[in-house]
Order: sequence, then structure tokens, then C-alpha cells
Amino acid sequence: MTTSLKGKPAADCVRDGVKSRVDERRQKAGSVPGLAVVLVGRDPASEIYVAKKHKAAVAVGMHSFECRLDANSGTGAVLDVVSQLNRNPDVHGILVQLPLPDGVDSDAVIQHIDAAKDVDGLGRLSQGALVQNRPGLRPCTAVGIIDLLDYYEVPLEGRQAVVVGRSSLVGLPTALLLMHRNATVSVIHSKTPSPARIARTADILVVAAGRPGLVTREWIKPNAVVVDVGIHRTDSGIVGDVLADEAWGHAGAFTPVPGGVGPMTIAELLHNTWMAFQTQVVAG
Repeated sequence: MTTSLKGKPAADCVRDGVKSRVDERRQKAGSVPGLAVVLVGRDPASEIYVAKKHKAAVAVGMHSFECRLDANSGTGAVLDVVSQLNRNPDVHGILVQLPLPDGVDSDAVIQHIDAAKDVDGLGRLSQGALVQNRPGLRPCTAVGIIDLLDYYEVPLEGRQAVVVGRSSLVGLPTALLLMHRNATVSVIHSKTPSPARIARTADILVVAAGRPGLVTREWIKPNAVVVDVGIHRTDSGIVGDVLADEAWGHAGAFTPVPGGVGPMTIAELLHNTWMAFQTQVVAG
């Protein structure tokens, strides 16, 4: 049988921990973390994600700030908003909702965020700290994957792990986090020959390729733990990067889509905001 690695119980555990710390801080000092989300344009999917982040932040007792700009805003206008948030002492975490509209330099915007407030963990200082395994803010989905595996007591040390995808948002940081936990890690990307053969060596297979149905049973070692990060809306419903029907009954454990990794991302955003608050206010 295949165990379902549902994200909600693990995400609830992270959220409950954050809420408890925020409540304690409010009672002792009266101050709480503030999370600001910058949204440029009116992309429907981004609107939904921003609403979820606002609701989640408020639910754990944080201040939530939304900064909205028109879709025709240029790079300079977005940088000005980020500069204001960098200087705002009530804002401890800044997240710029991606993707940004054409004409806005995403990299310039991301790198402009104060590293202490980079709760998406995408700035060069944050990613450099991740590479060196030094303290810092980690990309939310990547650390969510590790916390999900820990919640279900999946051993990482000494295991063979394969990550499909090498994006700076998910694939690369997940590979590094697994390596820091003493897993032996391989990364499959678009130029990898015989990817299915490599994937079949994995005790833990993380798929973050952004291609619906890419991974079939041929890619999965019997009884492997499979983490499907993909989420795609199709005519037949929401699907992942893994063909679910071929994973169930073959893998030892599998994250459902939806309901697997997704809930972890926002939970880790809240945790990162708390960590940023601690650095700036409590420890600072």
C-alpha cells in the first residue's frame, strides 16, 4: 500500500507553533511580526495566492500588509515600493508575488529586498547562506518539503535522493537542504540523459519539473517516497508532475495533488516571517 503524505497535518503543526510564539510575544511585549506582500497587476491565480497569505498571516496574529500596483507599473515603481517596505519598521517580511508582468525586472526587484526581510529566500545573500548551510531564510516550498518528510518520519541521512528540476525556487534549494541532511543527492534537468534510469535509484524522489504527468511508474523505484511539487489546472482537474494513478500502489509514500506540498508553502512563509521578526526585533 502507498501512504498518503497529506500536507495539512504537517502545515497545521508549523502554523500552531508560529501562532503560539506570536501570542506569547504579544502578551509580553505588545509587538507582533508584520508581513507585506507586493502584487503587481491582476493575475487571477496571484490574487488567490495573495488572499490566502493574508488570511493565514491574520489567523496566526500577524499584521498583514498588501501593496498593489497596476500591471503597467515599471521596474522603478516596484523598486520604490520595496524601498519603502525595507524602511518600514512594522514590516519584518517582504514577499513579491511572482510572476511579475512583462517589463518588470524580477531579479532586480528580488535582489532589492532587504536580506533580513527576504521571507521568500530568493535573494543572493539568502541563497548564499543556504549553499554554505549558514543561518538564513530558506525558500518556503523547499523547506516545507523537508518539514513534511520530517513530520512523517521519513529518514533522510544516508538515503539516495533524486530531485527532478533545478529552479532556484524549489529544485536547487531542495537538493541543497537534502544534502545538508546527509542524503546523497542527484539532480535531473532538461539536459539529463536517461532521466528515468536515474530517478529509479531514488529512495526519495522529489519532482519539481513544472511539467504535468512527466513522471510515470517507470521513473519510480518500488516503495520509494515520492514528493510531487507540481500543480496544474487541466480540463480533467488539478494534476501534478507525477501520474498519480501510476504512483499509487507502487510508491511507498506519495504526496497527493492537491493537498500535499501546497499547504506547507504558506505555513513556512509564516515561519520565515517569525524568524525574520526575531532577527530584527527580538535578537536585534
